[in-house]
Amino acid sequence: MLRTITVGLDGSLESRAAAEWAAREAELRDLPLKLVHVWEPVPEPMAQAPLLGAETQQHWTERIPREAAEGISLRHPGVEVIREQIAGHPRDVLAEAAKSADLLVLGCRGFSGIGGFMVGSVGLAVVAHADRPVVLVRALEVAADEHEPDPVGIPSAATPFRPVVLGLDVEHPDETLIEFAFDAAKRRATSLRVVHGWNPPPYYAYGAPANPALHEALALGDAEALAEVVRPWRHKYPDVEVVEESRYGSAAVHVVDASREASLVVVGRRVRRSPFGAHIGHVTHAVLHHSTAPVAVVPHG
Repeated sequence: MLRTITVGLDGSLESRAAAEWAAREAELRDLPLKLVHVWEPVPEPMAQAPLLGAETQQHWTERIPREAAEGISLRHPGVEVIREQIAGHPRDVLAEAAKSADLLVLGCRGFSGIGGFMVGSVGLAVVAHADRPVVLVRALEVAADEHEPDPVGIPSAATPFRPVVLGLDVEHPDETLIEFAFDAAKRRATSLRVVHGWNPPPYYAYGAPANPALHEALALGDAEALAEVVRPWRHKYPDVEVVEESRYGSAAVHVVDASREASLVVVGRRVRRSPFGAHIGHVTHAVLHHSTAPVAVVPHG
Protein backbone atom coordinates (compact mmCIF):
# COMPACT_ATOMS: atom_id res chain seq x y z
CA MET A 1 0.00 0.00 0.00
CA LEU A 2 1.31 3.46 -0.93
CA ARG A 3 2.23 5.48 2.16
CA THR A 4 1.21 9.12 1.97
CA ILE A 5 0.71 12.32 3.89
CA THR A 6 -2.98 13.01 3.21
CA VAL A 7 -4.70 16.38 3.55
CA GLY A 8 -8.38 17.27 3.42
CA LEU A 9 -8.93 20.05 0.90
CA ASP A 10 -12.01 22.21 0.32
CA GLY A 11 -10.53 25.44 -1.06
CA SER A 12 -10.80 27.36 2.23
CA LEU A 13 -7.98 29.39 3.74
CA GLU A 14 -7.55 26.85 6.53
CA SER A 15 -7.37 23.88 4.15
CA ARG A 16 -4.74 25.67 2.04
CA ALA A 17 -2.64 26.25 5.17
CA ALA A 18 -3.07 22.56 6.03
CA ALA A 19 -1.96 21.57 2.51
CA GLU A 20 1.21 23.67 2.84
CA TRP A 21 1.99 22.13 6.23
CA ALA A 22 1.35 18.66 4.81
CA ALA A 23 3.71 19.38 1.90
CA ARG A 24 6.47 20.35 4.33
CA GLU A 25 5.81 17.19 6.35
CA ALA A 26 5.93 15.11 3.16
CA GLU A 27 9.39 16.58 2.49
CA LEU A 28 10.56 15.68 6.01
CA ARG A 29 9.29 12.11 5.63
CA ASP A 30 10.14 11.70 1.92
CA LEU A 31 6.57 10.61 1.16
CA PRO A 32 4.01 11.55 -1.50
CA LEU A 33 1.35 14.11 -0.65
CA LYS A 34 -2.27 13.20 -1.36
CA LEU A 35 -4.82 15.99 -1.73
CA VAL A 36 -8.29 14.64 -0.94
CA HIS A 37 -11.00 16.99 -2.14
CA VAL A 38 -14.34 16.09 -0.59
CA TRP A 39 -17.51 17.46 -2.08
CA GLU A 40 -21.09 16.88 -1.11
CA PRO A 41 -23.37 16.34 -4.12
CA VAL A 42 -25.96 19.07 -4.64
CA PRO A 43 -29.54 17.83 -4.05
CA GLU A 44 -31.35 17.11 -7.30
CA PRO A 45 -33.78 20.11 -7.20
CA MET A 46 -30.86 22.52 -6.65
CA ALA A 47 -28.76 20.79 -9.29
CA GLN A 48 -31.25 21.93 -11.92
CA ALA A 49 -30.59 25.60 -11.16
CA PRO A 50 -28.42 27.34 -13.80
CA LEU A 51 -25.73 28.42 -11.31
CA LEU A 52 -25.65 25.09 -9.49
CA GLY A 53 -25.91 22.66 -12.37
CA ALA A 54 -23.73 19.64 -13.01
CA GLU A 55 -21.29 21.54 -15.23
CA THR A 56 -20.75 24.31 -12.66
CA GLN A 57 -20.27 21.80 -9.87
CA GLN A 58 -17.81 19.76 -11.94
CA HIS A 59 -15.85 22.92 -12.79
CA TRP A 60 -15.29 23.83 -9.14
CA THR A 61 -14.68 20.31 -7.89
CA GLU A 62 -11.94 19.89 -10.47
CA ARG A 63 -10.48 23.38 -10.20
CA ILE A 64 -9.81 23.40 -6.44
CA PRO A 65 -7.52 20.33 -6.25
CA ARG A 66 -5.90 21.09 -9.62
CA GLU A 67 -4.87 24.61 -8.63
CA ALA A 68 -3.74 23.46 -5.19
CA ALA A 69 -1.60 20.71 -6.69
CA GLU A 70 -0.03 23.10 -9.21
CA GLY A 71 0.87 25.59 -6.47
CA ILE A 72 2.36 22.96 -4.18
CA SER A 73 4.40 21.46 -7.02
CA LEU A 74 5.90 24.90 -7.71
CA ARG A 75 6.75 25.59 -4.06
CA HIS A 76 7.80 22.03 -3.20
CA PRO A 77 9.24 20.56 -6.42
CA GLY A 78 10.59 17.48 -4.65
CA VAL A 79 7.18 16.33 -3.41
CA GLU A 80 5.06 13.96 -5.48
CA VAL A 81 1.47 15.26 -5.42
CA ILE A 82 -1.52 12.97 -5.87
CA ARG A 83 -5.06 14.29 -6.34
CA GLU A 84 -8.22 12.48 -5.35
CA GLN A 85 -11.82 13.70 -5.51
CA ILE A 86 -14.47 11.91 -3.47
CA ALA A 87 -18.17 12.64 -3.10
CA GLY A 88 -19.70 12.14 0.32
CA HIS A 89 -19.86 13.53 3.83
CA PRO A 90 -16.46 15.04 4.78
CA ARG A 91 -16.39 13.35 8.18
CA ASP A 92 -16.85 9.86 6.75
CA VAL A 93 -14.62 10.36 3.71
CA LEU A 94 -11.71 11.84 5.67
CA ALA A 95 -11.87 9.22 8.43
CA GLU A 96 -11.73 6.55 5.72
CA ALA A 97 -8.87 8.34 3.92
CA ALA A 98 -6.86 8.34 7.14
CA LYS A 99 -6.74 4.53 7.15
CA SER A 100 -4.34 4.42 4.20
CA ALA A 101 -2.20 7.41 5.27
CA ASP A 102 0.78 7.84 7.56
CA LEU A 103 -0.80 11.08 8.64
CA LEU A 104 -4.04 12.98 7.95
CA VAL A 105 -3.84 16.79 8.00
CA LEU A 106 -6.85 19.07 8.46
CA GLY A 107 -7.21 22.83 8.61
CA CYS A 108 -8.99 24.74 11.37
CA ARG A 109 -9.98 28.36 11.68
CA GLY A 110 -7.83 30.43 14.01
CA PHE A 111 -9.39 32.50 16.77
CA SER A 112 -9.63 36.14 15.76
CA GLY A 113 -6.98 38.26 17.46
CA ILE A 114 -5.48 35.51 19.65
CA GLY A 115 -3.74 32.22 19.12
CA GLY A 116 -5.54 28.93 19.03
CA PHE A 117 -7.97 26.91 16.97
CA MET A 118 -11.64 26.92 16.26
CA VAL A 119 -12.16 23.22 15.65
CA GLY A 120 -15.43 22.50 13.86
CA SER A 121 -17.68 19.50 14.23
CA VAL A 122 -16.19 17.75 11.19
CA GLY A 123 -12.63 18.12 12.49
CA LEU A 124 -13.55 16.86 15.95
CA ALA A 125 -15.49 13.92 14.49
CA VAL A 126 -12.56 12.91 12.28
CA VAL A 127 -10.10 13.17 15.20
CA ALA A 128 -12.43 11.07 17.35
CA HIS A 129 -12.84 8.28 14.79
CA ALA A 130 -9.62 8.19 12.72
CA ASP A 131 -7.37 5.17 13.19
CA ARG A 132 -4.24 7.10 12.24
CA PRO A 133 -2.63 10.30 13.60
CA VAL A 134 -4.43 13.51 12.65
CA VAL A 135 -2.78 16.94 12.60
CA LEU A 136 -4.82 20.15 12.99
CA VAL A 137 -3.33 23.29 11.41
CA ARG A 138 -4.50 26.89 11.91
CA ALA A 139 -5.68 28.94 8.95
CA LEU A 140 -2.82 31.46 9.17
CA GLU A 141 -0.03 28.97 9.96
CA VAL A 142 3.15 29.57 7.92
CA ALA A 143 6.50 27.79 7.88
CA ALA A 144 8.27 30.54 9.85
CA ASP A 145 5.93 29.98 12.81
CA GLU A 146 7.56 26.59 13.40
CA HIS A 147 11.10 28.00 13.51
CA GLU A 148 13.10 30.12 15.90
CA PRO A 149 13.37 33.82 14.97
CA ASP A 150 16.60 34.86 13.27
CA PRO A 151 19.33 36.64 15.32
CA VAL A 152 17.59 40.01 15.02
CA GLY A 153 14.16 38.62 15.87
CA ILE A 154 12.68 38.38 12.38
CA PRO A 155 10.53 35.31 11.59
CA SER A 156 12.36 32.90 9.29
CA ALA A 157 11.92 29.41 7.91
CA ALA A 158 15.70 29.04 7.52
CA THR A 159 16.44 28.90 11.26
CA PRO A 160 16.25 25.75 13.48
CA PHE A 161 12.86 24.32 14.37
CA ARG A 162 11.24 25.17 17.67
CA PRO A 163 10.93 22.19 20.07
CA VAL A 164 8.31 19.49 19.69
CA VAL A 165 6.03 19.29 22.76
CA LEU A 166 4.63 15.98 23.99
CA GLY A 167 1.79 15.92 26.50
CA LEU A 168 2.30 12.68 28.43
CA ASP A 169 0.25 10.79 31.02
CA VAL A 170 2.82 8.82 33.02
CA GLU A 171 0.17 6.54 34.51
CA HIS A 172 -0.88 5.29 31.06
CA PRO A 173 2.09 5.87 28.72
CA ASP A 174 1.76 4.49 25.21
CA GLU A 175 4.65 3.58 22.92
CA THR A 176 2.84 4.69 19.75
CA LEU A 177 2.36 8.21 21.13
CA ILE A 178 5.88 8.54 22.53
CA GLU A 179 7.54 7.20 19.38
CA PHE A 180 5.57 9.62 17.19
CA ALA A 181 6.84 12.57 19.24
CA PHE A 182 10.47 11.41 19.30
CA ASP A 183 10.38 10.73 15.56
CA ALA A 184 8.92 14.18 14.88
CA ALA A 185 11.67 15.82 16.92
CA LYS A 186 14.38 13.78 15.20
CA ARG A 187 13.13 14.67 11.72
CA ARG A 188 13.12 18.35 12.67
CA ALA A 189 16.56 18.10 14.34
CA THR A 190 15.13 19.77 17.42
CA SER A 191 14.53 19.01 21.08
CA LEU A 192 11.56 17.23 22.61
CA ARG A 193 9.83 18.87 25.55
CA VAL A 194 7.87 16.27 27.53
CA VAL A 195 5.18 17.93 29.66
CA HIS A 196 3.24 16.19 32.41
CA GLY A 197 0.77 17.72 34.84
CA TRP A 198 0.13 16.13 38.22
CA ASN A 199 -2.20 16.65 41.16
CA PRO A 200 -2.10 15.10 44.62
CA PRO A 201 -4.47 12.21 45.35
CA PRO A 202 -7.91 13.29 46.63
CA TYR A 203 -7.17 12.09 50.16
CA TYR A 204 -4.23 14.52 50.26
CA ALA A 205 -5.93 17.36 48.44
CA TYR A 206 -9.09 17.63 50.53
CA GLY A 207 -9.20 18.41 54.22
CA ALA A 208 -5.43 18.19 54.75
CA PRO A 209 -3.47 21.21 56.05
CA ALA A 210 -0.75 22.72 53.88
CA ASN A 211 2.34 20.53 54.04
CA PRO A 212 5.29 21.79 51.96
CA ALA A 213 7.36 18.71 52.69
CA LEU A 214 4.60 16.39 51.48
CA HIS A 215 4.08 18.49 48.36
CA GLU A 216 7.81 18.34 47.60
CA ALA A 217 7.85 14.58 48.10
CA LEU A 218 4.88 14.12 45.75
CA ALA A 219 6.49 16.37 43.15
CA LEU A 220 9.77 14.44 43.34
CA GLY A 221 7.96 11.12 42.99
CA ASP A 222 6.08 12.30 39.93
CA ALA A 223 9.26 13.67 38.32
CA GLU A 224 10.94 10.30 38.92
CA ALA A 225 7.99 8.50 37.35
CA LEU A 226 8.23 10.73 34.27
CA ALA A 227 11.99 10.12 34.01
CA GLU A 228 11.41 6.37 34.23
CA VAL A 229 8.96 6.43 31.33
CA VAL A 230 11.23 8.54 29.13
CA ARG A 231 14.53 6.80 29.95
CA PRO A 232 14.39 3.96 27.35
CA TRP A 233 13.39 6.46 24.64
CA ARG A 234 16.44 8.59 25.38
CA HIS A 235 18.54 5.53 24.57
CA LYS A 236 16.55 4.75 21.42
CA TYR A 237 16.85 8.35 20.15
CA PRO A 238 20.24 9.49 21.48
CA ASP A 239 20.37 12.45 19.06
CA VAL A 240 17.18 14.00 20.45
CA GLU A 241 17.66 16.38 23.36
CA VAL A 242 14.89 15.77 25.90
CA VAL A 243 13.55 18.25 28.43
CA GLU A 244 11.25 16.74 31.07
CA GLU A 245 8.72 18.98 32.80
CA SER A 246 6.62 17.54 35.62
CA ARG A 247 4.37 20.34 36.83
CA TYR A 248 1.74 20.66 39.50
CA GLY A 249 -1.71 21.50 38.14
CA SER A 250 -3.71 21.06 34.94
CA ALA A 251 -1.95 19.09 32.21
CA ALA A 252 -3.99 20.91 29.55
CA VAL A 253 -2.91 24.34 30.82
CA HIS A 254 0.77 23.35 30.88
CA VAL A 255 0.69 21.84 27.37
CA VAL A 256 -1.11 24.90 25.96
CA ASP A 257 1.48 27.17 27.62
CA ALA A 258 4.29 25.10 26.09
CA SER A 259 2.66 25.31 22.63
CA ARG A 260 3.59 29.00 22.40
CA GLU A 261 7.22 28.02 21.81
CA ALA A 262 6.61 24.78 19.88
CA SER A 263 6.82 23.70 16.25
CA LEU A 264 4.37 20.85 16.92
CA VAL A 265 2.32 19.64 19.88
CA VAL A 266 1.71 15.90 20.22
CA VAL A 267 -1.13 14.53 22.36
CA GLY A 268 -2.88 11.19 22.54
CA ARG A 269 -6.40 9.88 22.16
CA ARG A 270 -7.23 6.63 23.88
CA VAL A 271 -9.26 4.40 21.56
CA ARG A 272 -12.39 3.25 23.33
CA ARG A 273 -14.78 0.89 21.61
CA SER A 274 -17.92 2.19 23.28
CA PRO A 275 -21.56 1.95 22.20
CA PHE A 276 -21.85 5.63 23.08
CA GLY A 277 -19.33 6.71 20.46
CA ALA A 278 -15.69 7.76 20.39
CA HIS A 279 -14.22 10.31 22.79
CA ILE A 280 -11.25 12.65 22.53
CA GLY A 281 -10.47 13.21 26.21
CA HIS A 282 -10.61 16.50 28.08
CA VAL A 283 -6.88 17.30 27.89
CA THR A 284 -6.65 16.67 24.15
CA HIS A 285 -9.91 18.55 23.59
CA ALA A 286 -8.58 21.60 25.44
CA VAL A 287 -5.24 21.50 23.62
CA LEU A 288 -7.00 21.28 20.25
CA HIS A 289 -8.94 24.44 20.95
CA HIS A 290 -6.20 26.53 22.55
CA SER A 291 -2.81 25.47 21.20
CA THR A 292 -0.97 28.09 19.17
CA ALA A 293 1.04 25.44 17.27
CA PRO A 294 -0.15 22.61 15.00
CA VAL A 295 -1.48 19.69 17.05
CA ALA A 296 -0.97 16.00 16.24
CA VAL A 297 -3.51 13.68 17.86
CA VAL A 298 -2.21 10.12 18.01
CA PRO A 299 -4.76 7.34 18.66
CA HIS A 300 -3.56 4.51 20.87
CA GLY A 301 -4.92 1.49 22.69
